[in-house]
Amino acid sequence: MIASLRRLTALCALGAALAACGTAGNPGPARPAHANPAPSASPSVSRPPTLAPGPGGLTPVFEHGPRDLGKTVALTFDADMTADEGPRAASGEHFDNPDLIATLRLLKVPATVFMTGRWAEQYPAQARSLGRDPQFEVANHSYSHYAFTGDCYGLPTVGPAGMRKEVERAYASLRTAGVPHPLPYFRFPGGCYDRQALRALGATGVTAVQWDVVSGDAFATDADAVVQQVLDGVKPGSVVVMHCTRSAAPTTARVVRAVVPELRRQGYRFVKVSELIGGTNGHR
Repeated sequence: MIASLRRLTALCALGAALAACGTAGNPGPARPAHANPAPSASPSVSRPPTLAPGPGGLTPVFEHGPRDLGKTVALTFDADMTADEGPRAASGEHFDNPDLIATLRLLKVPATVFMTGRWAEQYPAQARSLGRDPQFEVANHSYSHYAFTGDCYGLPTVGPAGMRKEVERAYASLRTAGVPHPLPYFRFPGGCYDRQALRALGATGVTAVQWDVVSGDAFATDADAVVQQVLDGVKPGSVVVMHCTRSAAPTTARVVRAVVPELRRQGYRFVKVSELIGGTNGHR
């Protein structure tokens, strides 16, 4: 959980690079059962680590892993598609990025993909492939990619009564597409959230996942500039936010092909978000 909710505004500002996408513990006691919690793993699969709820059951927020437990870094990719972008996809706009996923597989880089329910409905074969590949983990990015706060980079806004439904509907879409074990992690559209949003999602059992490195890949045309921004920002335990959307982030595959070997040369090991969260729990 972030140290103080006063940092919420600053964290949302950190998500400014997402605007162009039409977009932007101590283990503690066990989380209480809820009527509709985030989907847990099957009995044969251990439940991924989560952070303990905050005061009053507020959804916990994760930004980065421990800085002093080795040079690890998590690459995360938002598979964005809003609920009203179906006609654009039907006319030929690409909200997926097979080249990026092929690049990650070729380089053997584990990664966490935050997927909207609408994206999973548009690309069910790709969602299923990612969800069943142990190199990846798939997490929740809402159903519609509408904002959970007002004034979030021009995104349409979800009211408090609809926030939990957005998360639950996204999980339903992921499972329908064939993702067997979507993780109990949630990324706010645009990175925007406040106390009301954290309270609204408390019953879902998710850990909200932010980041500490903005790649700047949203609508970027200069891959070298994005590469430099990532390399300048990464620290041990970092979470890097990028995008898995060809039309909105056309340089991302090239960025990954440059960033991965350089960070490995510097001694970094690539991990999934779940490993960073597990390390945080064990470190406190």
